[in-house]
Amino acid sequence: MRIRILSVCIFFSLTLAAQNSFYKEKFRPQFHFTPAIHWANDPNGLVYYDGEYHLFYQFNPFGNVWGHMSWGHAVSKDLLHWQHLPLAIPEENGVMIFSGGCAVDKNNSSGFAEKPGQVPMVAIYTGHIEGANQSQHLAYSLDNGRTWKKYNKNPVLDLGLKDFRDPQVFWYELQKKWVMTVAVPLEKKVRFYNSSNLKEWKLVNSFGPAGDTTGIWECPDLFEVPVKDEPGKTKWVLMLSPAPYMQYFVGDFDGAVFKSETISAKIYRPDYGPDYYAAIVYKNLPSGSSPISIGWVNNWNYANDIPTTPWKSAMSLPRKLSIKKINNEWLLIQEPVDAVRTLRSSLLAQVKNSIIEKSNSLPVKTQQCEMEISFEPAKEAICGVRLATGNGHEVEIGYNNLSKTMYIDRSKTANRSFNKFFDSLSRYETNLLLKNNQLRLHIYFDKSIIEVFANDGEVVMTLQLFPDDADTSVEIFSDKGRSRIKDMKLWKLESVW
Repeated sequence: MRIRILSVCIFFSLTLAAQNSFYKEKFRPQFHFTPAIHWANDPNGLVYYDGEYHLFYQFNPFGNVWGHMSWGHAVSKDLLHWQHLPLAIPEENGVMIFSGGCAVDKNNSSGFAEKPGQVPMVAIYTGHIEGANQSQHLAYSLDNGRTWKKYNKNPVLDLGLKDFRDPQVFWYELQKKWVMTVAVPLEKKVRFYNSSNLKEWKLVNSFGPAGDTTGIWECPDLFEVPVKDEPGKTKWVLMLSPAPYMQYFVGDFDGAVFKSETISAKIYRPDYGPDYYAAIVYKNLPSGSSPISIGWVNNWNYANDIPTTPWKSAMSLPRKLSIKKINNEWLLIQEPVDAVRTLRSSLLAQVKNSIIEKSNSLPVKTQQCEMEISFEPAKEAICGVRLATGNGHEVEIGYNNLSKTMYIDRSKTANRSFNKFFDSLSRYETNLLLKNNQLRLHIYFDKSIIEVFANDGEVVMTLQLFPDDADTSVEIFSDKGRSRIKDMKLWKLESVW
């Protein structure tokens, strides 16, 4: 084990020293977070403290496929420009470090502080023993997350189960206690525990099965969300990941019981594309802040095989969350954080009040851009945007006005044969009603990632693609009718690396 820890230290020294030589590879996203090298999956321990956003994540220090799970670590001042830090919590003695959360223990309820004035950061994670046990463990930091020490009395919660994982913890101010959400995956349940000190936990309730029960339940997170356009009003959202997709429920929480107000016969997803999973929200944000989430951009059906090297997997853009009742349904509203606008470097194209029939190519060549476009679709039209076009390749982002469905389709993109499932998982759609007969799309294209925010974030779709270098054209289209483009702007975005 000493050899393994030493090799991790050497690896990270080389990674930090050589960081400037990375981030120029084929398919490498330029404004989404990726590790410099090797495999990453779920975001973990999202927490804000002392002016820094911490991003921990599932990481394999030894290779570019899943394995040897440990916590990688990066920090940012703006959620866009990241500084890589050494491995935070390594696999050790046969115990992998699975997903979890992080708490800022301002009152030292844990007793981990060693000097007056110290504020412990406490990581709550699943200790995974392959094929044998999953239990909840603690580690703590007394230097703003730079170094971590595992609690010497781990685990703090062990039911003797092989599948019991992904704790998230937050401080419930009304009752002055910590609340933990944790998944029992095979039972399709989320359990709620309470604690006064982060070390001793009492079961108070559970939720589920409900909604999507086709896959195992993972990565639950419970958080309070503002109601959009209703100042002072909030609801609670329980978000979780029935593999390989996600779902959410909206309701109320009293410190022990979550009561869902979501329509039971319908499944609500934070993202209706194929490549968004395990999203959680930041803890300890400044008072008055809206929740901010980050998800893993990949899909377990083909995650190990995507054709990227020397890294594998990315994080989504950070999303600002609210909820809104539309047609008597609570919908999660997601918008990119405002800071993303600072990456705009030049306006590449603009269209105003123009009729579109069939397709028009824009005078740009790009795989790294942001687009805002508003359509007035013809009555029977299918209209939208095609990206990464060239040599018969394209991704189509469209809206069918007859069926009132939003869709994204990568079935004509390049490089789809690396995995037997990828090509069959190419088209995704969901219902979306127009607003005043308008469709508004906010699109981010980042080399191998597309994120689409429709109608101010009522529907979001995230998708991976692996285009050829020549697939750089952009088209606007309207089939089966003449649609109007009210306004369109397309910006080049700067790299954060």
